[in-house]
Amino acid sequence: MPNNYFQFKQFSVHQQYAALKVSTDSCLFGAWAAEEIRSKSYEVKNILDIGAGTGLLMMMLAQKSNAIIDGIEIDEPSYKQAKGNIEASAWNERLNIFYGDAKQFGFTKKYDFIISNPPFYEGDLKSDASNRNIAMHDDGLTLEELLLVLDANLTNDGSFAVLLPYHRADVFIRIADEKNLHLAKRMNVKQSVTHSCFRTMLLFERKKKEVLVQELSIKNTSNEYTEQFAELLKDYYLYL
Repeated sequence: MPNNYFQFKQFSVHQQYAALKVSTDSCLFGAWAAEEIRSKSYEVKNILDIGAGTGLLMMMLAQKSNAIIDGIEIDEPSYKQAKGNIEASAWNERLNIFYGDAKQFGFTKKYDFIISNPPFYEGDLKSDASNRNIAMHDDGLTLEELLLVLDANLTNDGSFAVLLPYHRADVFIRIADEKNLHLAKRMNVKQSVTHSCFRTMLLFERKKKEVLVQELSIKNTSNEYTEQFAELLKDYYLYL
């Protein structure tokens, strides 16, 4: 049974009512996206998290930036959980969570950076829990619909990051390219150095450029975190 409470160095995530719990790959995604934001040549002032869940990614990005960060969540228990987590954090004055459907929500501004850990398993085996299906499958938001939301709410020189199963990445890249949203960076993720890739972290921009493709393994042959993973997560995980 997943823990109801996850303690990071600078914030806590309560998750007993959320559809999806804190996972290693979502933490890695948040840390990777935070580094991408820090590397920008311009100040990222506004960030949007589509499908905010527990508020994990919002707080990870808040720890490493000075941006105003908005999140939207369609599952009401998850929204309430995220709201509580955000209000208890050190960055509550610049974090806002909205309850609603990103496809229909009227955002009042454009965002310099958008992040999403979107529905994963289109057409794969589903659970009996409708809120988990919305969170993990595309019952609530298909990849095509996600791209429409991203395009409508991203600034002209903004960028967005998504976390996907490895086997869905190429389809998403193709659809995005058709909408003039172009892949800039791709980080393929393995559970260990002996595993095949199971996740992909993707960064897109409106301007086409040469794509940087990299690979990261979470664990080494000794079943310990790799140096690359530990470097990304050292400011978040308690025991790194």
